[in-house]
Amino acid sequence: MKIVQSLLCFACTAMLLSACNGGKEEDKAKETPAAAAPALKINTPSFDADSAYASVATQVALGPRTPGSAAQKKCADWMHRELKKVCDTVYRQDVQVTGGDKKTLPCINLVGVINPGAARRILLLTHWDSRPWADHDTKDKDKPILAADDAGSGVAVLIEVARQVKKLGLSKDLGVDILLEDVEDYGRNEWGESSYCLGTQYWAKHPHVAGYRAEFGILLDMVGARGAQFPLEGISTQVAGGVQQMVWQAAAHAGYSSYFPYAAASAITDDHVPVNEILGIKTIDLINLNTNPGGSPFAPHWHTHADNMDIIDKNTLKAVGQTLLQVIYESAASAS
Repeated sequence: MKIVQSLLCFACTAMLLSACNGGKEEDKAKETPAAAAPALKINTPSFDADSAYASVATQVALGPRTPGSAAQKKCADWMHRELKKVCDTVYRQDVQVTGGDKKTLPCINLVGVINPGAARRILLLTHWDSRPWADHDTKDKDKPILAADDAGSGVAVLIEVARQVKKLGLSKDLGVDILLEDVEDYGRNEWGESSYCLGTQYWAKHPHVAGYRAEFGILLDMVGARGAQFPLEGISTQVAGGVQQMVWQAAAHAGYSSYFPYAAASAITDDHVPVNEILGIKTIDLINLNTNPGGSPFAPHWHTHADNMDIIDKNTLKAVGQTLLQVIYESAASAS
C-alpha cells in the first residue's frame, strides 16, 4: 500500500518540500505536547460512529474496489450519491492513469465541496480503492483484499463528518473540501514510490478548480481498526508540524488524546506527499502506526485478508471523526 522511507529518502523529501515552500522551515512537532492551548468553547456536532460503521460495511459488501472492477464503479456511484446529500457541490474525475506495470487503469476521484464560495478552506482526503494483492498475507497473496480499514474507514469517516457539518451548519467564511481519491494502493516497492498514490497525483496536477488552495490538509489512512494509535508520522512532522500539533491539540480538546500519542513515527509515502510537493498545501497523514523499533510500522492486518469488518471498531471511528469535527469548528471559531 505504501512504503517506509529510508532516512536518506526522508531527508531528501523534506529538503524538496522545504524548497517548494519557499525555503521556509516548518516548526517541527516534538515528542512531548506543545504548550496546551485552552479549548475554545464552541458548538461541535457529535460524530455518529454507528452511521460511519454502516458506511464501512456498505463498501465492504461490494467486494474489493480494485481498478477496473465492477465494484469500483458501484462504489464510486455510491460515494457520489452520498456526497451529493451532504455537500453543496460534487466534482467527479473519471480519468485513466498508468500503473507501475505500465497498465492503463481507470481512476475515479470525487471531491465534495462545502461552502464553495469561502476563501478559507480545509482539505480532508482519503483513498477508497482496495489493494489488488494480499502481499503481506500467508495465503491467497495474489487476490485482492476487502480493505475495510485500509480504504473503507477513511471514506466512512469523511462522509459522516460532512453529514454532521450539514446538520449543524458552518460559518460561510470557511469551506471544507472532501477528496476521495482512487488508485492509491496499486503500487509496488519494485516499481518505485511514484507507483503509489496515482489518483492523488492526478488530482494535484489537475485540481477540481483551477488554482485550488487550502489553509491545510488532513489525510486519513487506516483510521478504523481496533486498538489503533495515531502517532506523529515523520513526513508530516517535517513539512507540516504546525498543522500536526494543531490536530493533536484538537484531539485532546475533543477528549481523545489517548488515540493521538506525541510519539515520533516512521516517514510514510502516502497521499499527503503529492499534495505537499505539487500544490504546496501543508498536509499531514493521520495514520495508524506502530512505534516499536525494529518491527513493521503497520498493523498486522495491513495488506492481508484480515482487513475485513472484524477489525473495525466504532470507538476508533468516533475518535477520529470527532477530532476532525473539533478541528473544523475550532478553525471556524478562531476567525470569528
